[in-house]
Amino acid sequence: MTLLASRIGFAASHAASPAAAMDEIMEQLGEAPLAGMMLFCSHRFDRDALARAINRRSEGVSVIGCTSSGELTNRGYDEDSLSAIAFPEDGFHLASHCFQDVDRFDPVAARDAVRNLVATATRDSRALGGEIHQVALFLVDGLSHREELLTMTIQDALGDIPLIGGSSGDGLAFRETSIFEGGRFHAHGAVVAILSTPRPLHVFKAQHYRPGAAKMVVTGAIPQDRVVTEINAEPAAGEYLRMAGHAGEALGVEFFAAHPPMVRAGGDYHVRSIQSANADGSLTFYCAIDEGIVLTVGEPVDRIAGMDALFTDIADQLGEVDRIIAFDCVLNRIDAEQRQISRAVSELYRRHRVIGFNTYGEQYHALHVNQTFSGLAIGT
Repeated sequence: MTLLASRIGFAASHAASPAAAMDEIMEQLGEAPLAGMMLFCSHRFDRDALARAINRRSEGVSVIGCTSSGELTNRGYDEDSLSAIAFPEDGFHLASHCFQDVDRFDPVAARDAVRNLVATATRDSRALGGEIHQVALFLVDGLSHREELLTMTIQDALGDIPLIGGSSGDGLAFRETSIFEGGRFHAHGAVVAILSTPRPLHVFKAQHYRPGAAKMVVTGAIPQDRVVTEINAEPAAGEYLRMAGHAGEALGVEFFAAHPPMVRAGGDYHVRSIQSANADGSLTFYCAIDEGIVLTVGEPVDRIAGMDALFTDIADQLGEVDRIIAFDCVLNRIDAEQRQISRAVSELYRRHRVIGFNTYGEQYHALHVNQTFSGLAIGT
């Protein structure tokens, strides 16, 4: 495949070795000069070897990326792959900044860094001509427990530039996820990149659940660990099962995906996904949780119909769509497999030119959210 001028390039490889995978990627993309690339990789790759392969084949190109819990390629749902989104130089500009240790994230310094990044990106993208549109692409360590603070801080510094992104994954191992920027992988890191282009851009967020009728209150929590110990003054795991109508059943990732807790905030309901059930009867969540929060168990809606409506709306907003870069929660993928609709979802993604990765959480404007299908649609 040869990258067409002013069209977004995409390539994927299932080669076992990092060097072979990156060679296949660059062969598919062709020789057109690039403004930058986004890479998503299976956690199975040796990261030092992959970093060397990326640097060898992308000299002079700004590259960002992260480890994933599955990739979205021209196959739809994919896995064990390395995939690349390539922004051609004649239509895009990409500038990035890395936060190397989010455990020591300084909001004041971060705001200054992001504002400087925006100023530089705005100046350097003027050569593209015409009216320039911008979006902030954000990738963050999915095990950091810092997404809320980073997302709010960075969106505040961005002003009117919308932020969209995802939390890195490592399959479902929950051991170590990584961000790629500046030629190497960073544990406990995050990267924000300003993508500038004269082409139309549209960010979106969709979820496949609606709130149920029953309410439950978090009565015990360890907020810094995202752990809920009690719901309705009862051990959290057992009470969550009872409220979901499945008392006595086993808890696991498939159950969490099918019955996500939801919370009302800002007039809308948002999923607060559960990561794991613990031996002491507590529950660990993917996002911030605290005592006093009122939850309800989510119920699935018709995902295929909802996705059809979403893609129709995107087309109405942009006209012809070049690519949709998506940040799709890994729990959506698991639930699609359980409901036996993953093939239909993959076909929708292929038809609408969706690429991206499966996340441990998504970022939309100033929100860190769970179990959404969020992303950036780029027009032609």
